[in-house]
Amino acid sequence: MINFAASFDDQLSPVAPFLFYVVVAGIVFIETAFLVGFFLPGDSLLFSAGLVAAARGDVNIVILIFAVFLAAFIGDQVGYVLGRKIGRPYFQRRNSKRMQQMLVKSERFYERYGWWSVVIARYIPWVRTFVPPIAGTVKMNYYKFLTANALGAFLWGVGITMAGFYSGSISWVKDISYGLAFFFISASLISALLNYLREKRD
Repeated sequence: MINFAASFDDQLSPVAPFLFYVVVAGIVFIETAFLVGFFLPGDSLLFSAGLVAAARGDVNIVILIFAVFLAAFIGDQVGYVLGRKIGRPYFQRRNSKRMQQMLVKSERFYERYGWWSVVIARYIPWVRTFVPPIAGTVKMNYYKFLTANALGAFLWGVGITMAGFYSGSISWVKDISYGLAFFFISASLISALLNYLREKRD
């Protein structure tokens, strides 16, 4: 998987434009919509897709980022709905006291920090796959999730793809993209730690 992710440029370069859009959008959708897609390297894919678009004249960057945005946005929406329709009934049928306590704590967390969690989770591999169904399971306010999902899909999907597109000619863009990813990951970890300490005191 590591070798595959590292060689996305070579893997995608010979693909025809239409198939190129479909493959990139399809992988992004699967990673964000279904739990089985947690292992897919979305960040590497998006950055490499931008690089390929910059190197090829027949790949339209506008169509590419539009396809990526739609795939990322719809993917999270599907994950949310699956969590609400399947995850919630599953937990409610469980008689485990521990399960019920976890559900209550998760509901409390998403009520307070759910909006930012959905946005920030986009930048964290694996986590971005699990956050939408959990949000649906705990019945996070749909309109809050909708707006957070739209912003996250734009910042992550369009942002990383454009970083790859411009990094070929502007070297510092690549450094900034990695810096932003590091910032969001660090901020999310610090937020989770502070929340854990606060919950422990309560």
